[in-house]
Amino acid sequence: MIVADKKPVEEIIEYVKDSKKILVLGCNECVTVCEAGGKKEVGVLAATLRMYFSNQGTEDVQVDERTLERQCDHEYLEEIRDIADQYDAIVSIACGVGIQFTAEKYHSIPVYPGVNTCFLGVTEQRGLWTERCQACGQCILAYTGGICPVSRCAKRLFNGPCGGSSNGKCEINKELDCAWQLIIDRLKAIDRMDLYEKFFNIKDWSTDRAGGPRKVEREDVQI
Repeated sequence: MIVADKKPVEEIIEYVKDSKKILVLGCNECVTVCEAGGKKEVGVLAATLRMYFSNQGTEDVQVDERTLERQCDHEYLEEIRDIADQYDAIVSIACGVGIQFTAEKYHSIPVYPGVNTCFLGVTEQRGLWTERCQACGQCILAYTGGICPVSRCAKRLFNGPCGGSSNGKCEINKELDCAWQLIIDRLKAIDRMDLYEKFFNIKDWSTDRAGGPRKVEREDVQI
């Protein structure tokens, strides 16, 4: 799941303070789960913007609400085709992918982010999300017991634990589990400590999300 966090409303107001017609656009996928950009959050942000403009004496500003199933999909973005040109600004509270795709599709309209996209993670409990994947493009979870050293080791080590770990905790933060201790414990639990002795080639970081734009194309996808 892509995890995002709400931007401060003051920052969003700065984006749209000179606009007369604003569309707050939510997404019904990941940002709904992490309670940053779903229909509920659309309503709250829209109401906050209306209150701001009312307090400024600019009650003629129109703030509308819409939540799409996804903002990373042409099909769903087309749902606002007939109304998009009515607005001076769109505030997208989808993840960074949805924000960019909306801006590409409606390139003559300013599209502003309403959230900060943080990481790929899991829901540990209500209100707590933690990182599990950095989308590096070369998944090695088959060899590490399903625990990712790229995202969960502070040093991104492929040969841990490092000398700084102590009692199963990371030297960066004593409350943080050492990823490689977790890997060892997991490999022992599934009786695959032989994998711990596997040598890895130098990682090709060009496949990482920091290595530039990438595409994934599959010929077996049915249209």
